Parts: sequence; C-alpha cells; structure tokens
Amino acid sequence: MTHTTASTTAFAPITRAACIGGGVIGGGWIARFLLAGIDVKVFDPHPDAQRIVGEVLANAERAYGLLTSVPLPPRGRLTFCATLEEAVRDAEWVQESVPERLDLKQRVLGEIDATCPAQALIGSSTSGLLPSELQTTLTHPERLFVAHPYNPVYLLPLVEIVGGRATAPATIARAKAVLDAIGMKGVVIAREIEAFVGDRLLEALWREALWLIKDDICDVETLDDVIRYSFGLRWAQMGLFQTYRIAGGEAGMRHFLAQFGPCLQWPWTKLTDVVDLDDALVEKIGAQSDEQAAGLSIRELERIRDENLVGILQALKTGHGDRGWGAGKLLGDFEARLAAQVAPAPALDITAPLELVETRVSPAWVDYNGHMTEHRYLQVFGDTTDALLRLIGVDIAYVQAGHSYYTVETHLRHLDEGKLGEELRSTCQIIAVDDKRLHVFYRLFAGPERREIATAEQMMLHVDTKAGRASPSPEPVMARLRPIALAHARLEPPAGAGGIPARRKETAAA
Repeated sequence: MTHTTASTTAFAPITRAACIGGGVIGGGWIARFLLAGIDVKVFDPHPDAQRIVGEVLANAERAYGLLTSVPLPPRGRLTFCATLEEAVRDAEWVQESVPERLDLKQRVLGEIDATCPAQALIGSSTSGLLPSELQTTLTHPERLFVAHPYNPVYLLPLVEIVGGRATAPATIARAKAVLDAIGMKGVVIAREIEAFVGDRLLEALWREALWLIKDDICDVETLDDVIRYSFGLRWAQMGLFQTYRIAGGEAGMRHFLAQFGPCLQWPWTKLTDVVDLDDALVEKIGAQSDEQAAGLSIRELERIRDENLVGILQALKTGHGDRGWGAGKLLGDFEARLAAQVAPAPALDITAPLELVETRVSPAWVDYNGHMTEHRYLQVFGDTTDALLRLIGVDIAYVQAGHSYYTVETHLRHLDEGKLGEELRSTCQIIAVDDKRLHVFYRLFAGPERREIATAEQMMLHVDTKAGRASPSPEPVMARLRPIALAHARLEPPAGAGGIPARRKETAAA
C-alpha cells in the first residue's frame, strides 16, 4: 500500500466507527474500516482480542499490497477500549459482531443503542437472525439494520443489507453510501427472511454436501475439487442465473427452464432431509479435512485464500474490454475514487527534489530472500510518477478527457535491499522538459537513516490517447511544470543520471 505525501481529502462519509467483537468477522470489519482511513474503536472482552485483530489486520494489509497500487488514505487509528460504552461513545457507525445468539445480540445492541450518538448507524453482522427481532430492545430501532458480510470482509465486497419492520429507509440509504465509499457492494434485500439470501443458498449446498460425504459418494477434497474446478469459477463472475442463461444457448433462459425444469421433480437431492451430524460423521469429516490441509495452518490457508481472491479480482478488473466485470469492476471503480481523492500538497519545496511518496515495505512486497521484490521498486517509482502528474494537473479527470503522459523509457538501478516493515520515501528531480517530453530522476530511500536503495530515470511522452500519438502539453500543465523545472535546473545533476541521453529541443526550463 502506498500513500503519497500529498494530502488526502475526506474519503468515506464517516470518519469514526466502533466494532463490538473482534473475531473472524469483527476483525475483518476492523481491517476494512481502517484501510479506508476510518478511525476504529474496538471492544472485545476476549483475552486474545488484540492479538487476533492484529493478525487479521496484518493479513489484510498484505492482501491490499497485492490488490492495488493506487494510493490509499492514511490508515485509520485503532483503539482498544475497556468498555462497550467507551468504544461507541462518538461512533458514526457501530458494527456488532458478537456470537450468533439472539439473547446476547439483543442485550449488546440494547447497550449500543443506549450509549452511541443519536445519528449513529447500527449494523449487525448476524448471518441469519431477523432484524425485527434484534430491534425489540432498542429505543431507536429505526437506525438498526443487518449488515451481513462474507469472510474475508476486507477482500470480499458483498454486504447484505436487511432492514427490519422499524428500520428507516434513510438508514438503508446511508449504510449503502458508506459501504460504496469503502469499496463494498451493499445489496439491499427486499424483505427480511431467516438467513437472508446468501446463507440460504450456502445452506442448501452444505446440506447436500454433508450427505454426499456421509454416504461415501466422495471425500471432502473431491467435493471441493468439483466446486473449484467447475461451477465455482463461473459463479465467481456471473453468479447463478446469468450462467444458466448462457446454458440455454441462443434461446436463453426460457429454453433452459423448459429443458431442465422437469429435473426439479426428480429425487436427486436430499435438501429437505437433515443429516445426523453424529460423532462418527464429525470425525470422518474432520479427518478428511486434516488430510486435505496437508499441514497448512489456518493463517497459511488464509494467506493462500487471499492471494487467490486477489488474482481473481484483478482478472475481473481487466476483463470485458478493460471495463471490468462483477467484483472486478467494483474494484476498478473503487480505485478510481481513491485516486480522485488525492489532492496536491498545499506547499512543496521546489528548490529541492520533491518528496512525493511515503510508504512501507509490506509483507506482500517481500520475496523468498526476505527482501523487497524487484518489481516493487518499479511500483514505488510508478506511484511517484502518478503523484508528480497529479501535482501538475494530470489527474483522473485529465486522463478521462483523453490526454496523459506515457513512460517510454526507464533506467532502474538497485543499490540496496528494502527490508520488511521499513519506511520508504521517494523523491523526484526534474531533469528537463519540453512541450511533449518530461525527463525525471527518482531516488528511493529506506529507513530513518534514509539509506538510498534504488534510483530510476524515466522519459515520459505527452500523448493524445484518443488519437494515439504524441501531442503538446497544454499551457496549464506547462505553467505548473516550468517553475519546478527552473528550480531543479539549479540543482546538481543526480549521481546515476545519464542513462537517457538528452534529446534535441529538450531544455531544462523549456
């Protein structure tokens, strides 16, 4: 994850959240909020709560380092509180993620409702309890709703939003807006029903899967293989009905229903028959699951899962003619909003190389040698280019209007190794500019001692992206570039520069 030194404007509609419960789901909510720049206060009486949340957050930061190179807002402040009241006192959104017991949730939600600010949103992570039942103990039930996410919350974007009988429509609209701002997909369920939509589908599949294992039709690994090598891949990007529409051929869904509808009358499944999870079946499934895991710990499996999800999301982001598809389009839209939120710093010292990027070597950036992977150096320099371009007015709106700078030549030098957790700072010195070219030199420093670990020299060309050819930079861009170029012309030429020879007409001050 990269943060430019330019200021970041307000990103989410809220700035303060409270999470009650920090387990698998609660920890995922905490990470999702924090990485969106939202301060989070946590209450969880579990003695290992801070360790568990810390491990979930570390995995989330690693995953985001793989997921996107777009600058994120500065990470929110994490605070662990001794009481529930302290955690929710100034929250704008309170997310309850305590164990799935109606009496417990009603008690906890009652305490939240009695203590949090009057305008705060209250979401419950319940996977199946009716919001109307959860509202019975509240003085202000109109602000409570179900916000049912999927694990890992920091990567999977879907949240089922379910209102109860007393939930105000404005509450649903506000919740959806917050989720949209933090890169999630709030899907409003029209009527409350036990287990909502997602878990009802999963329950049907799970019930049938248990019978297939109990009856020795297959083992757990075979069953998982059937899902992950076939329809699971289709579901990841088209869901159920759109997949079956294609299966109907040119005649579409109506033909599919006519052809396969009669199968629903055949006694294939045991969906209405509940399997007896006796000790023998539990041991059978547990032993097969242990064998399938092949010694991998839960944390190792989580990291493998996250890497695979990142790959799928990235593939979906670049699909459909680079317009994105499904969750990938959602990611692309989220990145575009992130980039648009970064504003130029109000005052930069242009008499020295510009300090444009601050970041840290995340776990996702480290290779098998324990050092920063080669392509991550180039990524940081690319982030520095983006920060420079925003500084001179070449932002998302400029690019969407049909112009940009393209890098046409790069010379990269690796001088030292970036180590896990080290702070990084990247500087930019303009070598020369003219109306079409921008010649820059970057230096990357690590640690508090500012150890120089890499340099990059780049030549960029201003292009008309619609015409597909070089074009002169407009005067507003040149007006921002000239003062920096003139100031940098007075600096000593950086050591290591010269990999890109000066071109005819190129001058330091243009």
